[in-house]
Amino acid sequence: MSWTRRYDEAEPQRVNRWLAQSGVCSRREAEGLIAQGLVSIDGETVTDPGRKIEPGQTLTLADAGASKLESSLTVMLHKPTGYVSGQPEHGQIPAVKLLTRAALWGDSAVTPGFEHKLAPVGRLDLDSRGLLILSEDGVVAKAVIGPTSELDKEYLVRVSGPITERKIGLLRHGLELDGRKLKPAKVTLIGEQRLRFVLKEGRNRQIRRMCELVDLRVVDLHRVRVGPLKLGDLPEGMWRPLTAEERAALIAGSQGR
Repeated sequence: MSWTRRYDEAEPQRVNRWLAQSGVCSRREAEGLIAQGLVSIDGETVTDPGRKIEPGQTLTLADAGASKLESSLTVMLHKPTGYVSGQPEHGQIPAVKLLTRAALWGDSAVTPGFEHKLAPVGRLDLDSRGLLILSEDGVVAKAVIGPTSELDKEYLVRVSGPITERKIGLLRHGLELDGRKLKPAKVTLIGEQRLRFVLKEGRNRQIRRMCELVDLRVVDLHRVRVGPLKLGDLPEGMWRPLTAEERAALIAGSQGR
């Protein structure tokens, strides 16, 4: 299905830049689509990669271009502990090894293979579990971990040590890591020794280090949501591809829509 949108900004803008800002594709991908004659403005095919769109004009990405973008594979995995999200060190097992046909939850026309360059989009530590997104889609990656992303991430965390209101208050706002203050977090007590964290940033081992600063030790850390994408009933160790609707929701959510 083609993608069409009217340009309503006050000033003209390069087509590739606007497509990237709109979450449709990266600038490089936009240039490739233009070179293939798949982008038009008010019915006229765009041939110049430096072309600007004017206020009030309507841009259309042809069916073939939209289909090509959506064909980039993105999957969600319920990562168990003991697997690393990214590049493994000696003796470690990368989470991508779990993406087998036997571990597929539901249906998929594609099983990830050597031709797919799936990278983790927001990592989970070796000793953490839960929702891990792996993608070869640059737009999805930018939506989830880009510097301007508005997506939050939700974690269920079991800790040892006494939990007090003062500690919860510090976890919410008042801590710093590596000499930089942390953004405010939503932290609530949800059961005996269990906390829910909702963060809008992802520093290295952030939750574990936050808890250490208030004399708590993380026993179990489980990511259950990234923006609108929920882990749901996906069993541990299983994976499934994202739907086109879920991809669109991630992109829209990253822009605060």
